[in-house]
Amino acid sequence: MQTVPLVSVVMPIYNEAAFISRSLGAVLAQDYPGDCLDVLVVDGGSTDGTRALVQATAARDGRVRLLDNPARLQASAMNAGLRAAHGEIVARVDGHTIIAPDYIRRCVETLAATGTHNVGGPQRFVGTTPWGRAIAVAYRSPFSVPSRFTVSDRAEYVDTVYMGAWPRAVLEKLGGFDEALAVNEDYELNVRIRQNGGRIYLAPDIRSAYYGRQTPGALWRQFFRYGAWKFTVLRKHPASARIRHLIAPAFVAATVGGAILAPLDRRIARVWRATLGLYAAALGAASLRQASRAGWSHLLRLPVVFATMHVAWGSGFWTEALRTARGAAKAVRR
Repeated sequence: MQTVPLVSVVMPIYNEAAFISRSLGAVLAQDYPGDCLDVLVVDGGSTDGTRALVQATAARDGRVRLLDNPARLQASAMNAGLRAAHGEIVARVDGHTIIAPDYIRRCVETLAATGTHNVGGPQRFVGTTPWGRAIAVAYRSPFSVPSRFTVSDRAEYVDTVYMGAWPRAVLEKLGGFDEALAVNEDYELNVRIRQNGGRIYLAPDIRSAYYGRQTPGALWRQFFRYGAWKFTVLRKHPASARIRHLIAPAFVAATVGGAILAPLDRRIARVWRATLGLYAAALGAASLRQASRAGWSHLLRLPVVFATMHVAWGSGFWTEALRTARGAAKAVRR
């Protein structure tokens, strides 16, 4: 007799051959009852052998199903998984994340204990290169572009969580994920959950290891996209804006604007230099603080990592803002 709810795990993936065996293996190795686990791997047309690896696992384990995601968007992958899911609860697991053996059980227990509409754990970045390890250290600092799930170690209600687990009925009531968003679709869903009276809960015992970007270049591209799509989400839901979303765009605007106007006015030049000086001091202090906690070998890389996060996020935000403004101006002229 089934005593626990059936859980459908949805894994949106694309070209994860280097990681999918470990991430999918961690899902299948859960201490949750095996006959109450439904695993949907939703692939965006991988070309690196990912599909063959998933198919081989599915042939050995009937709980695994491979679905197609021609749109290659995480939102469309999650919606495809939701449509095919059998479970009362839907949990997201990313292809470059290794969940703890009790991850699904903890999600189910936390949903039941709190009555919330979405639960998740902290995002713990794992670095595999010297730069990756510095990025992992920076992620834990409130000087980055932080969310509670990257910096908090305590159970609390939050505005969003990493990955997430939901009662299926909640996702269906809200119409699933917004497929107009290539990034930040999880935050946007959580905005709608909160708007409809739901709550989101961060539980530190819901554990996973996130193997993220391992170079400054890859980090720049990731945070540029984050900033660009954050503008889109805030344009759709302006009341969801938080100070942390706006600091990096404000810094980039002040830096670029100051560089343009400083030659024209000495007062502006003084303010601009003071702004850069304050940022440099804060950058140094945050780098020293994190290096003192995690190891002095990170000290020289941390300023680069922090600055990359801030400038990439702010640049992406303003690039999308200008693109949107140009599109609106063209529409008016027509």
